[in-house]
Amino acid sequence: MRVYLDNCCLNRPFDDQRQTRVRLEAEAILCIQEHIRRGTLELVWSYMIAFENAANPYDERRTTISGWQQDATLDVEETPLILQQAKQFVLMGLKAKDALHIACAIAGACLYFLTTDDGILKRRQDIQEITIIDPTAFVREKNL
Repeated sequence: MRVYLDNCCLNRPFDDQRQTRVRLEAEAILCIQEHIRRGTLELVWSYMIAFENAANPYDERRTTISGWQQDATLDVEETPLILQQAKQFVLMGLKAKDALHIACAIAGACLYFLTTDDGILKRRQDIQEITIIDPTAFVREKNL
């Protein structure tokens, strides 16, 4: 099963763990990443993940996150179709970078787009092409 973790997810284990929500999301993401390492889940990487990660001001985060590219089943590059689909998502109210991430996940034939971004999660019902879900709900749904 192919999954796409956006940069919010990939950064979550590095965030301040004093808030319960952050700690639970971080644990869920670490569980998902373990399943990726085992091969029971397939990670899809994209040029958007690499682009946003390159701007990460924290060396440790940037290096660790970029290491996940080697574990990816597929590396999605920009195409006219991705750009076109992202424009449609922007018209629905998503931010441009978020729209590009979702379009990349769809192009990569992912079943799930995982995010901790409330702005994306609030609009998930508008996007029919992929299931958008937070990592804790994904872990519960899939009994990981």
